[in-house]
Amino acid sequence: MRTVEEYRNDLYSMKPNVYVGGKRVKRDDPRLRGGLYVMSKTFELADHPDYKDLLTTRSHLTGKKINRFTHINQSAEDLLAKQEMTRKLCHLVGGCIQRCMGCDAINALSIATYAADMEHGTDYSRRFAEYLKEFQGRDLTAACAQTDVKGDRSRRPHEQEDPDMYLRVVERRSDGIVVRGAKNCITMSAVADEIIVVPTRAMTPADKDYSVAFAVPADAEGVKIISRTSSLRAPEEMNMPQANVGDDEGFVIFDDVFVPWDRVFLCGENKYATLSAHLFALFHRHSYTGCKPATTDIVMGFGALIAEYSNIYDKHNIREKLVELASVAELVYAAGIASAINGTKTPAGTFLPNEIYANVGRRYAGLNYYHELEILAELSGGLPAALPFAEDFLNPETRPYIEKYIKRRSDVPAENVYRCLFGISNILCSSFGGVQAVAGVHGGGSPVMEDIAIWRSYNFEEKKEIAKYLTGIKE
Repeated sequence: MRTVEEYRNDLYSMKPNVYVGGKRVKRDDPRLRGGLYVMSKTFELADHPDYKDLLTTRSHLTGKKINRFTHINQSAEDLLAKQEMTRKLCHLVGGCIQRCMGCDAINALSIATYAADMEHGTDYSRRFAEYLKEFQGRDLTAACAQTDVKGDRSRRPHEQEDPDMYLRVVERRSDGIVVRGAKNCITMSAVADEIIVVPTRAMTPADKDYSVAFAVPADAEGVKIISRTSSLRAPEEMNMPQANVGDDEGFVIFDDVFVPWDRVFLCGENKYATLSAHLFALFHRHSYTGCKPATTDIVMGFGALIAEYSNIYDKHNIREKLVELASVAELVYAAGIASAINGTKTPAGTFLPNEIYANVGRRYAGLNYYHELEILAELSGGLPAALPFAEDFLNPETRPYIEKYIKRRSDVPAENVYRCLFGISNILCSSFGGVQAVAGVHGGGSPVMEDIAIWRSYNFEEKKEIAKYLTGIKE
C-alpha cells in the first residue's frame, strides 16, 4: 500500500490539467490542499492501531493486504466494516471522506461487467479484473464521473440537440475508443489518480453510443478538470484540525479522449450500462449510511457543546432538539446495517446491499440535512454569522474585549466558547459549509431518485393484500 507521501508525490507529478479561478494549475496548488488533507487520512491511518482493522483487508483476487477503499465487498461483514470505517473517518475530517466514489464504482462494475459477459460473451469482466489488480496493487484513488450535464432534461441522450450533453463514444478503433462529453458535480476529481466513468441513467437501444463505462488516468490527454474549491479558514496559531479541511467539485471535460480497450468495461450494451448506473447509485447510497450519520454526529456535537457552555444543556427544549438529531443519525446508520445484513451475494461474487434499506436511509438523510442545520442555528443563536474573525481574537488589542463579552458559564474559558462558535460558523456560514449542505441533499442522488428506486423495488402489492385480508375483500 502507498504511503501518504507517495500518494502526494504521484499527484504532484501528474500533468497540469486542473483549472481553478481562471488558471491552469498543478495539483500542489494551495487551493487543493483541503481535499488533499482529507484524502491523505485514508493513507495515514492504514497502519494506525485504532483504524487499521477497518481500513485494510485482503484482496479476493490476490490475497494481498489492501486498502478497504480498493476492495470488492464479498460479504455482509465487508459492507458493515466499510460503513463503520466511513463514519469514523468522517468524524476526523468534519464531513465527507471523499474516497468512497472510486470504491463504489469498482463494486458496481464488478457486477455489471460479469452480467454483460454472461449474456453477450464479451470480455469485460476479465479486463476489469486486470484493472482491479492494478487498482489494488498501486493503492489508487478514483473519482467516479457519473453525472452528465444532461442538457434538455425532457430529452433522452440520443434526442439532445447537442449530442455531447451526455458523454458518448464518437469513434471506435482497433485499439480503443474515443469519447466526448462532460461530467459535473464530480467530487475530488482534482486529487484523484483515476477517473472511472459510468452512465448516469437508464439507457435505451437508441442510446448505444452513450452506454459506456471506462477508466482513464485523471491527467489523460483531453481530460480537463475545472474545479470549484472550498475550504475552511483559521490562522495556524489557532491549531484547529477543522481548518485543514477542504473540498473540490469538478466539471470534468472529455475532449475527444482516447481509451484503450483494456480500460473499456462497457461499450454499447445499454441494458448493462443501465445496470452499472443503478449499481453505483446503490453502493454509494449505502456509503452514505456511514458518512451522513457522521455529519449529523458533528452537527449534534457542536449543538450539544454550545448548549452546555451556555448552561442550558438540560432544558427540555434543548433535549428534544438533540434527541431529534440523534434519532436521524442512528436511524440512517441502522438502515445501512439492515441493508448490509439483508444484502445478497451476486453471481459475480460481489455482495450487494439491500436496495430498499439503502435508499430509505439515504432518502431520510437527504430530507433532514437542512433541518439539522436549522436545529444547530437555533441552538447556537445568531453569533456564528457575526463572530469576530480569528485574527481579531488573536489580536492583543481586541482579544480581551472578545473574551469578556463572549463569556458564557463562569467555569468555561472564553476561548473554548469562541472555538466552539467558530466551528459552528464554519458549518453554517462558510462557503465550504454551503457546499456541504447542498451535497447533504443531492450527493449520491437527490431524494427524488431514492423515491424512484423505492417505488420501483418495494412490494406495495403485498401491502394491498394485507388490507384486502383484513377487510374481507376477495377477488
